[in-house]
Amino acid sequence: MATLQDQLRGLVYSTEHGDICPECRAPLAECRCEALADEQRLAGLDGIVRIRRETSGRKGKGVTTVSGVPLAEAELKALAKALKKRCGTGGSLKEGVIEIQGDHRDLLKAELESRGFTVKLAGG
Repeated sequence: MATLQDQLRGLVYSTEHGDICPECRAPLAECRCEALADEQRLAGLDGIVRIRRETSGRKGKGVTTVSGVPLAEAELKALAKALKKRCGTGGSLKEGVIEIQGDHRDLLKAELESRGFTVKLAGG
């Protein structure tokens, strides 16, 4: 008898199971792709949070990026929200990197160090 994975191969929706994950072909309720990706991201970190200012690809607009934060996705999202509020500006969270609009390196360094992270200013 074929396994559930074999039966769902090639499907994007099943009336029995609902939406199907395109990566692992499991029903979305049973999919672990996000959790595995988050675990891999955390395993590759060295424990140092790096803060840098970037303008590339943003039409000259500067953003401060915070990378290497050893937190799970949900906690990282909450940290990004707190940092944006602390800086009084907007920003986003993309692939484990927090982007804050404007140059706030010193403020972010002080805030992250007060939260117990090892912080290094990277780049120019």
